[in-house]
Amino acid sequence: MKRIYFLIPNIEIAKKIVDELLLERIDVGHLHVMAKRGVPMDNLPEAGFLQKSDFIPALEQGLTLGAFTGLISGVVALALVGSPIMAGGTILATSLAGALFGALMSSMIGISTRNRQIQKFSEAIEKGDFLMMIDVPKLRVEDVEQVVLKHHPEAKCEGTEPTIPAFP
Repeated sequence: MKRIYFLIPNIEIAKKIVDELLLERIDVGHLHVMAKRGVPMDNLPEAGFLQKSDFIPALEQGLTLGAFTGLISGVVALALVGSPIMAGGTILATSLAGALFGALMSSMIGISTRNRQIQKFSEAIEKGDFLMMIDVPKLRVEDVEQVVLKHHPEAKCEGTEPTIPAFP
């Protein structure tokens, strides 16, 4: 999945785009709209916690860094103790413990941090634009961009995010 970003100038155009994307068989769960705080969203699919925060990227980074740190710790522990009988179990246990600890700590930080991708749009959102995020399969990115821009040239395509995790 890839996430496409569009800046939309007003709510009427945002509603029309959502309706057109629904007709193109884009699930409403894959549409996320953000606006300035206090702006009524009517029936637009509002961006949720996972889209607004940096939780998922922080979790991924913490998991990776923690697992690597745990792996190194296990190797160092084995080098100091030198017991080859428990080598595999020690490395596995320290890697898992490091991954869990890293994921926990970094996700706690990510919860309180605004999404890094959205930060570059904060000025436009504060001016009154709507940010629409559309999650689509990689093969449909160009089709969806063309559908939106064909009917609404006033919408600005701001590019795509490389990869969206499948589990949120």
